[in-house]
Amino acid sequence: MYPIELVTPMARDLTDHGFEGLQSPQEVDAALDTQEGTVLVVVNSVCGCAAGNARPGAKLSLDNEKTPDRLVTVFAGVDRDATDRARQYMLPYPPSSPSIALFKNGKLVHFLERHHIEGRSADIIAANLKMAYDHYC
Repeated sequence: MYPIELVTPMARDLTDHGFEGLQSPQEVDAALDTQEGTVLVVVNSVCGCAAGNARPGAKLSLDNEKTPDRLVTVFAGVDRDATDRARQYMLPYPPSSPSIALFKNGKLVHFLERHHIEGRSADIIAANLKMAYDHYC
């Protein structure tokens, strides 16, 4: 577990921009076990590629005509049970932090693993997500 004073600003980087922080498996189930609409899930992390690429890319992606109906986040290494539950919905992909998943009508339709995020700019990540929004949202 990371010190709360370390991770709070990293979590707020998303929650201050409309993402709902999920902290329990029940909250994850309520968000993802839905049969209608789209949900974007950011698996947040303390790593540099989360700070420099994933979080900025996710936020930039929302500047688009089409966007997901709901924005949620879990924090790997902090909200362990919630993160574990979210990762169950992301199978068959292996655990990845950070990662970004788009669900439509309860099904995973687009997924960016760490290796899709690491070494790519926030603009590239945002463009990738915008294409997914245009197709699925």
